[in-house]
Amino acid sequence: MDLKFLSDENLKSPIEYVFELECRIGKGSYGSVYKALHKEKKQHVALKQIPIESDLFDIIKEISIMQQCDSDNIVKYYGSYFKESYLWICMEYCPAGSVSDLMKLLACTLNEEQMGVILNGSLKGLEYLHLKKKIHRDIKACNILLDLNGNAKLADFGVAGQLSDSMTKRNTVIGTPYWMAPEIIQEAGYDCSADIWSLGITCIEMFEGKPPYAEIHPMRAIFMIPSKPPPSFRDPKKCSRALLDFVSRCLAKNPLERSTASALLKHDYIKKSKKKSILDNLIRQVIEIKTNYEKESQIDPGSETALGFSGLKIENYETLIDKTKETNTLKTMNIIEDDENENGSMATMVINKSTKDKVAVEPTPKINLSNENHQYEANMAKNLIYRELKLLEKDQTFINKLTKDDIKLRLKYLDEQMDEEIDDLKSKFDKKRAIILKAIEIKRKNSQIY
Repeated sequence: MDLKFLSDENLKSPIEYVFELECRIGKGSYGSVYKALHKEKKQHVALKQIPIESDLFDIIKEISIMQQCDSDNIVKYYGSYFKESYLWICMEYCPAGSVSDLMKLLACTLNEEQMGVILNGSLKGLEYLHLKKKIHRDIKACNILLDLNGNAKLADFGVAGQLSDSMTKRNTVIGTPYWMAPEIIQEAGYDCSADIWSLGITCIEMFEGKPPYAEIHPMRAIFMIPSKPPPSFRDPKKCSRALLDFVSRCLAKNPLERSTASALLKHDYIKKSKKKSILDNLIRQVIEIKTNYEKESQIDPGSETALGFSGLKIENYETLIDKTKETNTLKTMNIIEDDENENGSMATMVINKSTKDKVAVEPTPKINLSNENHQYEANMAKNLIYRELKLLEKDQTFINKLTKDDIKLRLKYLDEQMDEEIDDLKSKFDKKRAIILKAIEIKRKNSQIY
């Protein structure tokens, strides 16, 4: 029988007696997320580890919202533990991970049929939330998870909100800049229709690999989203009429003109969506990558004491995904770095918080770069090396621990990286030069006239 909730006996027992912690699978709002095995049920769960010094109000709010939800399209909540200085939240485990991770791991974007299945499940989750007068407020591809059967499930309720009868519109600015509805940015008050706007942006993200305005700084995007016309696909000719109409109904600037989740479930594009089995091949590939990487993972001794679990093996799938470099295979994707806070950021916007996360150098996965059948793995290894090279000026110790071949490989990639940056710099200066030369030419012609 599947786990539905943690029993009283489970909750009274030490957490390490109930679960066997296996690996880290990512980070959500306010904490790391680990894959763990429920020893009695032999069922995998996700454990979110949250430091107690985090904002307890938001944590309690997330737990409260998950507790109140019972939908196949919303991640299930099983129970919580306090252990030393951490709160552990036990949730449903989705083996395929998020839609965002799937696209990055496989270096691909999604086609209309694949998107239709994911949007169908996401809309069912939103319909359930909205009928309960709840707003998610952070809908995007990385907060839509997939289980083995291709069911899409909404996750990460760290910024979700509740609408009461006496407060039909909220006025707080919380969410992710590129996915934010115009009315949220303008602080005009908003309701459940803000989630529909975010879903429309997510639709573009899944099709093109990034949301509109992703190439610009989030603060500039905040000014552009309310003032510009509703965004759409870069090349609408590649989209069906049904998809274009679906997105236009999500991205109406006036919230009153935006379709509801219930109405969108009846849209032709969603009604014609294929069976969930159309995602089987993608899910199989992602599971294969994660399984192979788990076999290569090493036990992190320092983590055993820190987390209070014995035999902990830290497997961080984030090392497979470089968020600072565009791969050669995925031309449409532009993962933006935020090192000096000058470029775009895909992270949820946190107001009045300036703390920077320190990036640790992680070992390169053992991947056969010469195998053409695993080109996606080669791209991930290359991107990880790029990240290491970026940290080289701050920490040179790790380079001495590598083999001679590994060091030569990094030198090769360093040369490639230099060529790319030089070409990019030259292109920027050529554009500026062209503007100046054009201005000089205009002045010259004007002087000839007079």
